[in-house]
Amino acid sequence: MVRELTHFIGGKHTTGGSGLFGDVYDPNTGTVQARVPLAGRADTEAAITDAAAAQRDWGQWNPQRRARILLRFLQLVDAERDSLARLLSAEHGKTVADAHGDLQRGLEVVEFAAGIPHLLKGEFSDNAGPGIDVHSLRSPLGVVAGITPFNFPAMIPLWQAAPALACGNAFVLKPSERDPSVPLRLAELFVEAGLPPGVLNVVNGGKEAVDTLLEDPRVQALGFVGSTRVAAHVYATAAAHGKRAQCFGGAKNHLIVMPDADLDQAVDALVGAGYGSAGERCMAVSVAVPVGEETADALVAALTERVNALRIGRSDDPEADFGPLVSRDALDRVRRYVDIGVNEGAELVVDGRDFTLPGHENGFFAGASLFDRVGPRMRIYREEIFGPVLCVARAADYEEALRLPSEHPYGNGVAIFTRDGDTARDFTRRVHTGMVGVNVPIPVPVAYHTFGGWKRSGFGDLNQHGPDSVRFCTRTKTVTSRWPSGAREGASFTLPTMG
Repeated sequence: MVRELTHFIGGKHTTGGSGLFGDVYDPNTGTVQARVPLAGRADTEAAITDAAAAQRDWGQWNPQRRARILLRFLQLVDAERDSLARLLSAEHGKTVADAHGDLQRGLEVVEFAAGIPHLLKGEFSDNAGPGIDVHSLRSPLGVVAGITPFNFPAMIPLWQAAPALACGNAFVLKPSERDPSVPLRLAELFVEAGLPPGVLNVVNGGKEAVDTLLEDPRVQALGFVGSTRVAAHVYATAAAHGKRAQCFGGAKNHLIVMPDADLDQAVDALVGAGYGSAGERCMAVSVAVPVGEETADALVAALTERVNALRIGRSDDPEADFGPLVSRDALDRVRRYVDIGVNEGAELVVDGRDFTLPGHENGFFAGASLFDRVGPRMRIYREEIFGPVLCVARAADYEEALRLPSEHPYGNGVAIFTRDGDTARDFTRRVHTGMVGVNVPIPVPVAYHTFGGWKRSGFGDLNQHGPDSVRFCTRTKTVTSRWPSGAREGASFTLPTMG
């Protein structure tokens, strides 16, 4: 039976008025499991209108009262963790265990945002000048929007929505139409937790919905996560319409393996970070950089054995290492990139192009592929594949290994595996990426630090979660006050100073 999904506007479910619908597939079988309405301009404007009206009161709530809504939301989600993870897995294709992680990393940002009474405290300078005090206030922006990707349908919406709501903004979420059920359910749970209707609205859709969010002057700020091409467009368009924006694009994350590294740990890290979630993570490790030929030969031999032993299965198979990709287009894209790598002259050590899961021949399953001797001019090195494909780019020495991620157009994340503290310290300071791991393969910061890449991986001055999220979701007002009690001083025509 095909489920009928909706938008969530003003605390109510609606199919909107566009008359357009999209299919939500079961990645395990390739069959349609749900239909989702696609919002047009009128539907999106209705969501913005409701959000703007609801925000006027919500923004006046004191921060502690708003925090209590987040705390009640956490309790409600905790009671539904397993059902939410299974729903997420069924639409995206990641394993249920991985879906639990997706949800948990989002909830950690909600926990951070629940500390908003402390996070919104301004600054105060007593007696900054003769009889003059200066203090700052952080005020909500109004309506904030989020455009979130298919690969983290719980985590990224919560990363964007929780700080915005905690700061007193209303939020309009446009999740991916490929797997929208979990974002819709999370919105329901926010209202059950006491969030006033209209403060959080969810509209499903494509370009028309996105363009409306970008162009409507009532939307003051916008967050985006997706491809670099679209991130650059969204950032430029938002700026042209006077909005602040934080837009995150593609990645090509490297993992450097030094000769002194624990090889078993490095292989475990590469297999998990390279093939987990079928490689559909912006923080997936897609390039291994062993330093020296001896290290490279040993690493490739160990990786070949491990990659050939990976178990690919249904997303609800508890024994599966990873499940299907999200769509037929994603599967075709991965196969094309493996073809490209072969044609470019890279050595295909493990070929996953012909993998099929018995009984699920129409599912979107890609086998694990492993390339060796990948060069920096190859497309499979320069471009994001977003699938279960790991490239080994051999480096002659440490300096070459440092240059590879530093000179790559993307600058999202990087890791180094070594036992040498001096090498690790030098690497973390000199490498040109936004997030660095030392013996940690996926360096996603904890919720109270900030997440964001450099170069073509990130557009905007402020990153996701942590202190940056509060700065992004508020504007600062600085107040200079004086209460004169002495004799009248008369007009002054010089620039005031605090001397």
